[in-house]
Amino acid sequence: MENTMQTLHSSWNNERARLPPIHLLGVALLLLLSLPSPTSSCTEQEKISLLRFLEGLSQDSGLTTSWRNGTNCCMWKGIVCDADDAVKEISLASMGLEGSISSSLGNLTRLMNVNLSCNSLSGDLPAELFLSRSMIFFDVSFNNLNGDLHKLPSTTGRPMQVIDISSNLFTGKIPSTTLESMENLVALNMSNNSFAGQIPSTICVKKPFFSVLDLSFNQFYGSIPVEIGTCSALRLLKAGHNELTGTLPDELYNATSLEHLSFPNNRLQGALNPKHIIKLNNLVILDLAENELNGKIPDSIGQLKRLEELHLEYNSMSGELPSTLSKCSKLRTIILRGNSFHGDLNNVNFSTLSDLKILDFMLNKFTGKIPESLYFCNNLIALRLSSNNFHGQFSPRLGNLKSLKFLSLTNNSFTNITNALQVLKSSWNLTTLLIGTNFKGEAMPEDETIDGYQNLQVLSMADCSLSGKIPHWLSKLKKLRELFLYSNQLTGTIPPWINILNLLFVLDVSNNSLVGEIPKELMELPMLKSEKTADGSDQVLLLPVYMSPSLQYHRTNYCPKLLNLGDNKFCGVIPMEVGHLKGLTALNLSFNNLHGDVPQSICNLTNLQALDLSSNHLTGEIPAALENLHFLSDFNISNNDMEGPIPTGGQFCTFPNSSFFGNPRMCGTVLIHHCPSVEPGAAPIGSRGLCGGDIVFAVSFGVFVGVGVLYDQLVLSRYFG
Repeated sequence: MENTMQTLHSSWNNERARLPPIHLLGVALLLLLSLPSPTSSCTEQEKISLLRFLEGLSQDSGLTTSWRNGTNCCMWKGIVCDADDAVKEISLASMGLEGSISSSLGNLTRLMNVNLSCNSLSGDLPAELFLSRSMIFFDVSFNNLNGDLHKLPSTTGRPMQVIDISSNLFTGKIPSTTLESMENLVALNMSNNSFAGQIPSTICVKKPFFSVLDLSFNQFYGSIPVEIGTCSALRLLKAGHNELTGTLPDELYNATSLEHLSFPNNRLQGALNPKHIIKLNNLVILDLAENELNGKIPDSIGQLKRLEELHLEYNSMSGELPSTLSKCSKLRTIILRGNSFHGDLNNVNFSTLSDLKILDFMLNKFTGKIPESLYFCNNLIALRLSSNNFHGQFSPRLGNLKSLKFLSLTNNSFTNITNALQVLKSSWNLTTLLIGTNFKGEAMPEDETIDGYQNLQVLSMADCSLSGKIPHWLSKLKKLRELFLYSNQLTGTIPPWINILNLLFVLDVSNNSLVGEIPKELMELPMLKSEKTADGSDQVLLLPVYMSPSLQYHRTNYCPKLLNLGDNKFCGVIPMEVGHLKGLTALNLSFNNLHGDVPQSICNLTNLQALDLSSNHLTGEIPAALENLHFLSDFNISNNDMEGPIPTGGQFCTFPNSSFFGNPRMCGTVLIHHCPSVEPGAAPIGSRGLCGGDIVFAVSFGVFVGVGVLYDQLVLSRYFG
């Protein structure tokens, strides 16, 4: 067995397993024999069995060209024979195959390895394949296979060592007898299906080599079986995204070979046992995120010398961080967001964590200043301390973090924004900078010496009550894609240089005191005119983007293209050129002094999901062609002086009455009242077209919530801090 475990099957080394380095990969997929291909012929019976499999395919992607009766099946595509001319391997991964898997494959008595992964195969899984007395490696992951697993007799002696049926549509419970018969099992991946029931208590029985078990993304419920503690060779245990309850059983800590323990997104309770956790001194990854755990991080965690990743986010844990955490010198990732940890971070010596790359303490109760020892973490690429109680000015040593790409410090009590921007400008690699909900009542820096930031893509200085104008130094940020300046006290106009930001596709300047007409330069932004994403913008984010508490994204191009000018003092008409912005997903012009008709060109925005024009002085009718915007799910034209019938086609039958209130000249079936008789010359609402008029405004961002603009990194503290 030790010799066979040295040879890996390459297909297991896929993103779906997320195993730690080589020592765990070495137990996952194994046993591809490297004997040379034969030159003689397979048997007629084997040929018939393979052709029956071919007949069961509705899409064979050209296999019939190679798989021809009368030819040597050892030379067929995807077929490998052993030295005795018997079929030993079927390797047809990523071939675009459709159809079912024939039970005839069970007739291949020397078949050892089957890889049909990453196709579109459907139907159930023939029991004959698991009854095989020769099969060692079996991979049908990433298909559309369904149904229950067959209950097989608990006959011993089957050689099966690796089973990967992940990412299919399997349902039902795991038959305990089916697993009992596989005494040589090394790796089992059943993740991303719809299996239900309890995890069988016999899953580890008589399996001395069992090293990898992945049950994540299913519907398992009940408690974690205590018998898992008898898996003496188990190195990877993943059962996240299920419905498991209860506590981590004390017996689990007897699986002392564990290197990867992962139970996120369940309903586990209780605290980490300080006496037992030290038994898991081989742990490399500990992931218990999004459960109902309480208590502290025990001091004994410092004895986990091999620990590289610690995920405890979104639990109910509390207390101060133990100083012993600094003894876990190999830590690369620490994510504790969404708990009730408190205290001063200076009791942890972060300078010993020289490999630390990602640290996320968002949504806790930490106080004091950012610890100076953190600035020794030269490999840190992502730091999020938002929504805590930190205060003071940014230390000049913060600029020492030259590798930093992502920084979020929103919703704290930091001061001196000019100093902050001067300190951070030397962090050349920054792509995301979020410092909003700080610096309350200060002035927007206009200092032209604020330079650098040449790689910045996302910037938020929102919700700071900053006074002044939109500063010119922003025009230097040539790679800027998303700019958030909402909820400040900015005055003046939107500067004409805005159109030189060629990659900008998100702009939110709502809830300020900006004046003037909506500049036509906004209508020239290339990325808002295009339905495509910017080259290189599809980047993996270092920390997830939250569209809601249960929905997250990991790539920048999943962010909707939006323009939010709401709650300002813009006047004039809506520019006809707005119809050029065909990439827009959301447009908010509410609570301004806009007048005139809604331009017909707005109907060209076929990607629009949210449109808010409420609380202006708009007149005329709703353009009938708006009903052709099939993605439009949030619409608000209330509190204007619109007239005429409300369109009845398309999405308009789904909008609530409140979308149209405050337009007494408007009528339609969605309104309770019929069209009233309005005398000629009746005064419209408010004073039409007053630039900078003394009007009471209210904040109305509901339409943007509707399209999911609820992300910490990108819209920040308004929702999550």
